[in-house]
Amino acid sequence: MRAPVIMVHGAFCGGWTFDTFRAPFEAAGHRVMTPDLIGHDGASSAAGVSMTDYAHQIRRLIETCDTPPILIGHSMGGLVAQMAAARAPVSKLILLAPSAPWGVSGGSLEEAVSAVSLYAFGPYWMQAIAPDYGVVRRYSVDRLERAERKAIFARMTAESGRALWETLNWWLDPFMTTNVRAPACPVLAIAGGKDVIHPPATVRQTAARLGGQVEVFPDMSHWLPGEPGWETVAERCLTFIAAEGRAAA
Repeated sequence: MRAPVIMVHGAFCGGWTFDTFRAPFEAAGHRVMTPDLIGHDGASSAAGVSMTDYAHQIRRLIETCDTPPILIGHSMGGLVAQMAAARAPVSKLILLAPSAPWGVSGGSLEEAVSAVSLYAFGPYWMQAIAPDYGVVRRYSVDRLERAERKAIFARMTAESGRALWETLNWWLDPFMTTNVRAPACPVLAIAGGKDVIHPPATVRQTAARLGGQVEVFPDMSHWLPGEPGWETVAERCLTFIAAEGRAAA
């Protein structure tokens, strides 16, 4: 029996992020779970939800598995996955363009701008913040055709301002909410060479914090689970899973 796979989506998104990406894993014999994080099911609000709440949600799901699962997180979901992996046993941790944990400084102007731009909403950490199509188009789904971009944006939901603050402004967080330690499992971090939100330089710092390895896909951007080339990303993940499994045996 192959280990189950839990895929954790990023900010403003839902489990639907992996509707296509999950197929190769299921074809390889893995049971795949793609939960909606709290407040992302279209029926409830994410206002006031902490990154810790997200991490505990995934921890509880991990604990329902008969065997330690493989945890895959995209973007902010990559940081949730890092936090969950410190709270419950997982067999592998794979991060796709992950948000960085507490203490890892961004390496691009866009990262710095994103950390301060939300203050235009006032005390945004108390709110649920609606997605902005211009930001999504420029920085997240920039390699997709217009119809695909529009379809993805139409499915997005408001994100917890508190979770965004804890992620983007970690140096102001006295509780060090997103602080993580290296998990007791192999770690692979994947970056898109054209990603300006979580560029390779930042992903490398995150991987170093976790004692993991890094793979950069030079022609890809941020939407690694669904932009052109996603099949190669999935194949790399499956190779990592299989190789580490053989090594452990």
